[in-house]
Formats: sequence, structure tokens, C-alpha cells
Amino acid sequence: MEILYENFLKLFVDDGWKYIVMWAIGGLLIYLAIKKDMEPTLLLPLGFGTIMVNLPLSGAIGPEAPLTTLFDAGIANELFPLILFIGIGAMIDFGPVLSNPKLMLFGAAAQFGIFLTFCLASLFFDLPDAASIGIIGAADGPTAIVVAQQLNSQYTGPIMVAAYSYMALVPIIQPPVIRALTTRNERLIRMPYKGKKISKATRILFPIFITVIAGLVAPSSVALVGFLMFGNLIRECGVLDSLSETAQKVLANLVTIFLGITIATKMEASLFLRWETLLILGLGLFAFIFDTAGGVLFAKFLNLFLKEKLNPMIGAAGISAFPMSGRVVHKMGLEEDPQNFLLMHSIGVNVSGQIASVIAGGLILSFAAGFGGFLG
Repeated sequence: MEILYENFLKLFVDDGWKYIVMWAIGGLLIYLAIKKDMEPTLLLPLGFGTIMVNLPLSGAIGPEAPLTTLFDAGIANELFPLILFIGIGAMIDFGPVLSNPKLMLFGAAAQFGIFLTFCLASLFFDLPDAASIGIIGAADGPTAIVVAQQLNSQYTGPIMVAAYSYMALVPIIQPPVIRALTTRNERLIRMPYKGKKISKATRILFPIFITVIAGLVAPSSVALVGFLMFGNLIRECGVLDSLSETAQKVLANLVTIFLGITIATKMEASLFLRWETLLILGLGLFAFIFDTAGGVLFAKFLNLFLKEKLNPMIGAAGISAFPMSGRVVHKMGLEEDPQNFLLMHSIGVNVSGQIASVIAGGLILSFAAGFGGFLG
């Protein structure tokens, strides 16, 4: 009875409305996962976990509580995001990029919004928080987690939620931005796929080469890039097929479930219901939109000099949301012209964006470290 009385006081006398708001947020995430099929493996556990941690006197969080223990074991030390990168790397086929290496330029161009938002966010937040907020634009949840954790950002929860939410909202956010920046004639440009046969040796050497280059350019990105490329090496080596399949399916799904429900420890009402959360969500959307715009505008710029024109829509796939962004661009191409198949080009740009966003995360970490020694 005493516990019921305390819960009654917290819900109806103290700041109980905050718990109810967080239950509504958790319910919304569950609704989006089930009804709208938006990243269900992540949003469903995140939504349920949000409800769990916002029950008065919840035993799910606190010293030695299960979710807190899981957070310390898997996110505080960045273990879950890095393991998830192995699974993501095993899913990626770099064949389209290796056939047309210039597609990697679009992956780089589509990171423009990250650094623009970093500068904008620094007007409202401390440097570590601003850097962590900027990386939301990549729509890359694991990278956002690693950056926020290494920079000891006090807004880890909103940053994680924003990064994964915008990744799930790619089919809603990107098409209007792409249409606003392109003409119908540009969207009708056909790009025949001239795929080349890529040797096994090239496919094996590519992840090793990328890891070395990334380590030299942005040393802080070595763990992120290395785990991603290791997963791809498992896929391409040809002697670990069963392990590759496990990494793509069982490992990736299992870690995503743990990741989602563990992130919820940062969804406590006292941490989440602040004006800064709305500002972070707004800045994250700003970053995401300008990352998309950066890729599209870069393609339009190249078309000023190219005889064989590019369909500028493929530039939008340079964000890290793999493979959603690539599929969105392909679908838009088919809507304009049922015979315009952009899938291989857009997926090639999309996997380039996966690499570029991780390197951008490393550059952000290096920059923040060089200006104040904020790394934890």
C-alpha cells in the first residue's frame, strides 16, 4: 500500500504529467513501429523501454538495475554500436562503388549538413554537444551514439532518438527536398548501369584499404570504420559464409533489439522533457535536410561540366541510411519514368555515404579533441 501511495503522489501530485507525456511518446514509437513499419526492430524496443523507465520508482533503472547495467555494458563503452557495424558491413555490397568509384564523391558531398549544423548548434550548446548534434544529419544511429558517448554529451537520449527517428523517416523527409531542388527534366535523366566485374582480390583488399586510409585521415574513426569494414571482409572473403549470414541476420537484429531497449535509459522524463530536446530535434532535421540537399546540389554542379549527365536525385542517397535512401531515390525515378532504373547507382552512392558518415564522425571527434580536450 505504501508503494501504491508513493506512486499515486508521483503521478497526480508531483510532476506526474511528465510520466504521462513519456508514456505517450513511448506509445507513439510503438505505433510507428507496428502500424507504419518504421524501423520496428529499433523503435518497438525503444518505445517499450521508454514506458518502462518512466514508471514511478521503476526497478528497470538505477544502480545495478538491469537496463542501467545493460547500458553500462553495451553503450557506455560503445560495444553495441560497434558490434552492430559488423552486421551492417556484412550486408553491404561495394560492387557498384568499385565499378564506378566517382560515386564516393557523392557520399562525401552529402555530409555537408553535419558540419553546417555543428557550426549552428555551437551557438546554443557547448562544443561537445554541438558536435554530437551535428552528426544526427548522417542518419546513422551507431555513429551518433559513439560520437555522443565519446564526447560525454549530456543530451545523448534526444540525439539517439533523433538519429534513429530521422533514419526511419527517410521516405517521408527526402522526397520533398529532392523535388524542391530538381526539375522534372532532371529527374527524368536516365543512367544506364555499366557494371564491371569486380575481382575477388579487389573486393577483399577494398575494406582493408579503406580502413588504412580512414585511419590516416581521421584516426578517431578507426574503430567505427574498422568494424564496418571487418563485417564486409567477412562477407567478401568467401570462407566465412555462415558467419557472414549470422552477422547480417542474427547478430544485427539481436544487437539492434538490445540497443533500442537500452537507449531508453536516456529517455527518463527529467532528462528528455526539456526545451533543449525540441531544439536538438529541430537541428537534427536541419542537418538531415542539408545533407540531402548537399548531395543533390553537388550532382547538379557536376552536370555543368559533364557531357553524360547525372540524375541529380542519386546525390540524395549519400546519407548513411542504408539501404532506405537508395531505395527512395530508385522509387522516385520509377515514378517519373517506369523505365528509369537508378537502383544500382543510388545504392552505390548510399554505401559511399555509409563510409563517409563514419569518417565524418571521426573528423568531428578529432576536431572536438583539438579544441578543448573534451574526449571522455
